Amino acid sequence: MNFSTLESGTSTERQLIVDRERTISFLGEDLRIYATPRLVDDIEQTCLDYLLGFLDDGENTVGAAVDIRHVGATLLGMSVSIVATVTRIDGRSVTFNVEVRDDVELVATAAHTRVVVNVAKLRSRVQAKAVAAAAGEVEDGVLSPSQFTASR
Repeated sequence: MNFSTLESGTSTERQLIVDRERTISFLGEDLRIYATPRLVDDIEQTCLDYLLGFLDDGENTVGAAVDIRHVGATLLGMSVSIVATVTRIDGRSVTFNVEVRDDVELVATAAHTRVVVNVAKLRSRVQAKAVAAAAGEVEDGVLSPSQFTASR
């Protein structure tokens, strides 16, 4: 992790078009609007892409928190701008404030936190968890503390 050049106040911007896959379908064809889960995914991807330039080999980031207010309906085919600004760097954790605007109005505001992980260590933890779950080594639906600690 090389955060020496990452500072609070730095920003990244992503432009995209709201395509059919990004819209809801349950209100009918005339109300194909930007779906909140896809909006969250686009926000996360914007922040992830930005942080990749600050990571060492074998590192990546995972989302740890999203607090979103989806306040505007963006129609199929409209363009949106996602601007993510670093507001806090705390060890391996980076928090962004995000604004999303379409051609007409503010669509969403969000706070999003990502944590830098060592991919090999994460893979090992996830594999240990999968093995324990497959072997039925869970108590009340969770790994025992010794199993979880051993996987770290």
